[in-house]
Amino acid sequence: MKKILLIQPSPYDQNHKPIKKKKLYFVGLAMPLLAAMMPKDWETEIILEILEDIPMDTDADLIGISTMGHGVIRSIDIAKAFRDKGKTVVLGGYMASIMAEEATKYCDSVVVGDAELVWKELLDDFEKGQLKKIYERNLDKGVFSTPIPRFDLIINKNIGDFLPVQAGRGCPNTCSFCSVACLYKGKYIKKPLEEVVRDIKQVKDLGYKKFLLLDDNIFSDREYLGKLLKEIKNLNMEWMSQCDIRIGKENELLKTLADSGCTTLSFGLESISKESLVAMNKGWANPSKYPELIKNIQSYGIDVSTEMVVGGEGDTLQSIKMTKKFIEDNKISVPRFYILTPIPGTKFFTDMTDAGRLIKDNIYSFDGTEAVHKPVNMTPDELTNAYWELYEELFTIKSIVKRNILRQEFLKKPGKYLFYSIVNLYYRYQIKRKITPNIF
Repeated sequence: MKKILLIQPSPYDQNHKPIKKKKLYFVGLAMPLLAAMMPKDWETEIILEILEDIPMDTDADLIGISTMGHGVIRSIDIAKAFRDKGKTVVLGGYMASIMAEEATKYCDSVVVGDAELVWKELLDDFEKGQLKKIYERNLDKGVFSTPIPRFDLIINKNIGDFLPVQAGRGCPNTCSFCSVACLYKGKYIKKPLEEVVRDIKQVKDLGYKKFLLLDDNIFSDREYLGKLLKEIKNLNMEWMSQCDIRIGKENELLKTLADSGCTTLSFGLESISKESLVAMNKGWANPSKYPELIKNIQSYGIDVSTEMVVGGEGDTLQSIKMTKKFIEDNKISVPRFYILTPIPGTKFFTDMTDAGRLIKDNIYSFDGTEAVHKPVNMTPDELTNAYWELYEELFTIKSIVKRNILRQEFLKKPGKYLFYSIVNLYYRYQIKRKITPNIF
């Protein structure tokens, strides 16, 4: 039999060593899906590098490597190491997709965007010795289909108490810094409801009581979401996802979400500065309404998780300091922040390049831990320092207790908020080592 080794790399720490953990809570879906698309005469192995070492002496015929965010540097190093050993390497994922020509320098082939439409062709070409440099075929309809993920290849690893399920890809919003907007260009593409239900049932049959609806924005199609929630409710599962903060206006929908078992929603709020949001092509968001929307979502028993960026066009050193108060006042259990970074391929990168505001030429130094462009209202060094100060001040013991313990919901579900506190303590450990916390 032929064999493929699929690798989900771990990002580097400040000492250029792969970050390691004893347990991985948020498991990716790409590798189990690719494994499910392999022909029967292929053996498949999945490596989650954050938990385990990569077998560099593998007997695999083909190596598939994911590229995500600032972890792309590690992806490239792994690809180069395997090619030096004479292995055939394929790169895929968001970073390889939006920088396909650049990615071809480090591998034998690149899969751009969704692999379902090209994977069989790629494998056939590999067996014929006729592998193309780039495989790309866009989803031209509003729906997509996948096989049942091969979770059997990863559930023996030390992962969390939930598995990912996907309903849609893409987002109708086109934020200038977003890699999702680069690939899907304002489109939201859905899986048939019966496939989503099938996948949730598989998670339940494997003994899990929770799942992560791995969706870029579940609020993209109200009618589809409504039908999906009816199906989810019948399965009696707890679940989490992410979407548009404007869902906080929808009381009937929020009640339906809560009744279906939704426990947590994550929101990309980005900034408390309206000027920054407008510059990001996210002017539809109104930061003055954030507290009201967050409070309403929380009133239905749904926890709010946030992701924000610092360094936007309207951000000041004072507004970054005020972000700490915003997070504490709104009882955000597990906030995450990033320095606004012009990722090659995004509109933001083009804008910063055209304006002559990039301060570094090496795109592989764009790891999100320091400013690489000139902000409007501060120096790059001031932005970098303000970013780390924000993280350090929000992840003091006092702030962790204020956001997770000193809240009325704690008495109803103390176990959940104690777990969030433990996550905060782990983030605190990472921040002290200048590692940007990510969803791992």
